[in-house]
Amino acid sequence: MTENDRLAWLQLAFTPYVGAEGFLLLLQRFGSAKAALDAPAEQIATIVRHKQAAESWRNGEKGALAQKAAEAALQWEKQDGCRLLLLQDDDFPEMLTQGITAPPVLFLRGNVQLLHKPSAAIVGSRHATPQAMRIAKDFGRALSEQDIPVVSGMASGIDTAAHQGALQAGGGTIAVWGTGIDRIYPPSNKNLAYEIAEKGLIVSEFPLDTRPFAGNFPRRNRLIAALSQVTLVVEAALESGSLITAKLAAEMGREVMAVPGSIDNPHSKGCHKLIKDGAKLVECLDDILHECPGLLQNAAVPSYSINKKNKKRKNALPSERRRLNLFFRFQTTFMSESSRRKPIRLPRRQRKTGCWTPWVTTPFIPIYWRSKPHGRRQTFTPDCWNTNSTASSPPCRADAISA
Repeated sequence: MTENDRLAWLQLAFTPYVGAEGFLLLLQRFGSAKAALDAPAEQIATIVRHKQAAESWRNGEKGALAQKAAEAALQWEKQDGCRLLLLQDDDFPEMLTQGITAPPVLFLRGNVQLLHKPSAAIVGSRHATPQAMRIAKDFGRALSEQDIPVVSGMASGIDTAAHQGALQAGGGTIAVWGTGIDRIYPPSNKNLAYEIAEKGLIVSEFPLDTRPFAGNFPRRNRLIAALSQVTLVVEAALESGSLITAKLAAEMGREVMAVPGSIDNPHSKGCHKLIKDGAKLVECLDDILHECPGLLQNAAVPSYSINKKNKKRKNALPSERRRLNLFFRFQTTFMSESSRRKPIRLPRRQRKTGCWTPWVTTPFIPIYWRSKPHGRRQTFTPDCWNTNSTASSPPCRADAISA
């Protein structure tokens, strides 16, 4: 695409009252952005079907403003780390073409490769409680440690905490703005914006110098939901914009999850409503990864080694990731009360049977109980393997037998 073609593309995208759907209809009708700009106003009115759309073609002043915005965008792209990503570009994210009408152009600043990784959105209240802020930061950190980009809107409260947690873990985070990419909002997050531009990615579909109008943020929420495989709501009131993001994500066929809170906190009622409506209740990272295993395609499960001299683990990881690693390796250890006894490891048995851990390990529980003092034994009989069990019997029953 030539420079003039890019200029016409941007000018058509920035023309008032056209929008993403109108932009695609005009391209389909006229074949190119330049041909659409040269079309008569009467034809534009019949295609876009907006009362004031034709006025944008008749009014030379509005057309001049759109051209000025397009020229400013091309000039902005010449800065280091800045990119204009057009809908027809080969590296336009596929996630944005599924379930929504993709924006004609994206303003990007930072690591563009983050757009092509499976990501998770964390959203919530701007007036969050300290506990919710801590939870959002912990989830942001845990996801980032798994090399899963954290998507949010860089608003005050939960969004800020999620971005901070991801940055603290050294991973990527994507901030989607409801303003022009040259206008930081809220101003209190100025330092955070600089850090995200350096270590993560900032995304906006609005022309430069766009102010934070109220109507921009539902469009921003739509973009957040579209970029993410899963949307996690940490704390939200019933009228919160986070519920809009969750609703949009559900309409796109993406996973929606929520963290429960206190019944006395009005900012938790939105999360409780989502859970009642079928959203996944989330307490830890494993809950997210269990529902969305595709998020893990970015992360390679590291191997552990033990130094025989000091018996310390190398490449030690946080508890959430360590538990996940153990789950993937299908390793279960049974220890006797005596610390001198070696553990019984059963990865091969479980891997060959393909059964859930308790089904495989339950028959070996008597090994543990026979080692208990006082000569006392207990026999465990899982009903799933007992043909004489009745419906009223518990899944596993224990009968104490005296020696």
